[in-house]
Amino acid sequence: MARQDDETVTLFHDAVFHKSSTLLSQCPDPVKPEIAFIGRSNVGKSSLINALTNNSKLAKTSGTPGKTQCINHFEINETWYLVDLPGYGYARVSKKSRSKWETMISHYLLKRDSLTCTFILIDSRLELQKIDREFIQWCGENGLPIALVLTKTDKLKRSQLAQNVAQIKKALHEDWEDLPPFFITSSEKRIGLEELAQFIKDNCIVSLR
Repeated sequence: MARQDDETVTLFHDAVFHKSSTLLSQCPDPVKPEIAFIGRSNVGKSSLINALTNNSKLAKTSGTPGKTQCINHFEINETWYLVDLPGYGYARVSKKSRSKWETMISHYLLKRDSLTCTFILIDSRLELQKIDREFIQWCGENGLPIALVLTKTDKLKRSQLAQNVAQIKKALHEDWEDLPPFFITSSEKRIGLEELAQFIKDNCIVSLR
């Protein structure tokens, strides 16, 4: 039987920061497949990236929401990119900054030809937030391939987690007949990382024509 994290070790064995961009035109040439992580500010994007890549210093983590303000490309195994997008829904930044981020994010998601899947991170400790639901629905309306990732599940007792997962899925079913791929994870306890890595390997890292 393989070790719990064999798939993450294999898939992410060489991960390096490539570049930050504030415009779609500044991103690397779209010749390699890439996946993107996005979610509300402070949902745990950087922590999940670091856990998947087994590198606690790869993506900068912060307790201050809104830390990520650029499109950050991390090159994996010299063959594909993992992309950390700015968090959405943080009210303390200026309206001008929010508008700039939203434009940058929408341009990237809608026009990035090499993007194979967007992973939307959701805090498992909360009921599905309005802004999460609206963003998920926007992606669906625009035909974007997405997967949903619940984070910070180690912060909840098993019964509370089960209750929250059921509530989130029930809310999503009001908009979706069939839910997108759905993963339950914890960066700290490494829960669900193997399954997430296997999905990425099987469905997202494909050769571009």
